[in-house]
Amino acid sequence: MPLQDPAQGSVFPSLSSSSWSRTQRRASLPAAMDLELNFEISRTAEFILNRNFTRVALQFPDDLLKHSTKVVTCLRNKLGSGNKVGLFVMADTTFGSCCVDEVGASHIGADCVIHYGHTCLSPTSTLPAFCVFGKASISIPLCVEKLSSYFGTNGKPIVVLYGLEYAHAISHIKEALVEAMPKTKLELIFADVMCSSINPLEDHRKSNGLGYLGSCSSVNSLGAATGTRCSLGGLIWDLLEGRRVEDYLLLWIGPDNSAFSNVVLTFNGCEIVRYDATEDQLVTDVSQQKRILKRRYYLVERAKDANMVGILVGTLGVAGYLHMIHQMKELIMLAGKKAYTLVMGRPNPAKLANFPECDVFIYISCAQTALLDSKEFLAPVITPFEAMLAFSRGSQWTGTYVMEFRDLISSSQLEVSKQPEEARFSFLKGGYVEDFELQENGDGDNDGTLALANATEKALQLRNRDPDSLVKGIAKSGAEFFVTRSYHGLETQANSSSPEPYLIGRSGKASGYKDEKNEPETL
Repeated sequence: MPLQDPAQGSVFPSLSSSSWSRTQRRASLPAAMDLELNFEISRTAEFILNRNFTRVALQFPDDLLKHSTKVVTCLRNKLGSGNKVGLFVMADTTFGSCCVDEVGASHIGADCVIHYGHTCLSPTSTLPAFCVFGKASISIPLCVEKLSSYFGTNGKPIVVLYGLEYAHAISHIKEALVEAMPKTKLELIFADVMCSSINPLEDHRKSNGLGYLGSCSSVNSLGAATGTRCSLGGLIWDLLEGRRVEDYLLLWIGPDNSAFSNVVLTFNGCEIVRYDATEDQLVTDVSQQKRILKRRYYLVERAKDANMVGILVGTLGVAGYLHMIHQMKELIMLAGKKAYTLVMGRPNPAKLANFPECDVFIYISCAQTALLDSKEFLAPVITPFEAMLAFSRGSQWTGTYVMEFRDLISSSQLEVSKQPEEARFSFLKGGYVEDFELQENGDGDNDGTLALANATEKALQLRNRDPDSLVKGIAKSGAEFFVTRSYHGLETQANSSSPEPYLIGRSGKASGYKDEKNEPETL
């Protein structure tokens, strides 16, 4: 007779209980193997055991949180029952999910963080981290077919960049491309993953013992990559001697996401194509992405006319964020503007609408979450690099775009001059603008009483209709802003000392007052 599962109530073929359990184990084996490979259970356990961590935080993004219990079970089995390692699952990060959530890990006293999913590989401040990129599916034969046909029509040297979730397949794609184009002398460079673990005490650009995932060299001349070294978004590659990055065609393997936007903006002078592994399409038109540069330049012009600036803290873990906050405060102060520091987690239009006194916001975060541009925001949100362009007098945009704020910490190219400058032309106001004088933004304005006393005088601004006229830029504080937007009620006539004479009102009913004539109604 067939056996019936009492829990499911379904009928199965006639098998003994031991045979049925063996069949179930064989059926679940591929799923368990896929889970162990995709989440790199063995390498994660090796990382934990080699460094003797006892409290480990597992950070999952929202789309991978459903696998957290299975990952914990597999990781616990791999660590062994004798190791007393505490595993804690973290979800709903304070800021972007691509960064290591050191704030959440500190709440449980974790020794390290295991980060799963998409990551920006930004260096941490206090805790070491191990990143599991995952293994996104990609058809290598279809990818090689698309790329080889396109490379045959393009004679430029090529640099292959990719999303970190495709790092597991890059070596196979490289070998297949070499076999598909054996007679070509195409200069082809594949980027390497910088590292898979981050130690805040060491240089994150160095190998951490786990080794680089491959090597960075050209296909036709191995070991000849002795030129410029480039790095972006966790990838690193070497250009040949005498070459510039603008001389190369950049190929991106991956989706159109924040990592790809980072590539387009940083290397805006390069020709860029993208291979979409999900749709198996080679996208050669990325003009939509390059339009972002025009939008960012417009936001820089709006920031130049700002009086009050809000500094949005978008990370509490990326190394160097405190230094950048102080640097932005000094930059804003020297530009004669008011600065307010705001920490609110993930910014959204509703949160920023609570600060209408801020004309512009500077968002300090990792490179892949730095661009916040939506029509719902009442005030523009710019990056630290754009702030240095806007608030540094005499600075001009040369086409170089910097997304990593850590590259600006030691930069000495953009400096604020403390000497009086000539009036500048405002494209938005259509006239010349004289910025607020530096000495008026000293410590004396910190007194709230003085700010309120001078609010009425500073709130009034006279302007000529002539577009070439000089517009006086006024720097306001938060107190002055609220005074100008407050309702004061009915204004009294200060010059009139005599009281108004009283008047006798009307008497009677509303249907007919006494002073109204009684006229007969006509039908």
